[in-house]
Amino acid sequence: MYLAKVTGALVSTSKHPSLNGAKLLIVARLNEHHQPTGSAQVAVDCVGAGNGETVIVSSGSSARMGNGEHSVIDAAVVGIVDALDLNG
Repeated sequence: MYLAKVTGALVSTSKHPSLNGAKLLIVARLNEHHQPTGSAQVAVDCVGAGNGETVIVSSGSSARMGNGEHSVIDAAVVGIVDALDLNG
């Protein structure tokens, strides 16, 4: 799992059936200083996150578990961060 910032949402009318009804978000992974790093990634929203929120993202087989055995999900938003203490 890792922290990310929601930077947007997307709509896809043509997609794998396992994604039907799923809300898709664009997220940017955060580094230890709470700054976005690397490129954007698409993640399925499991918790109702919104634009600009800091979220917890699960990836790989853990992300697929919530959507069934034959899901194509590689990243899922599984939590919304309420507070963050970076110890200085």
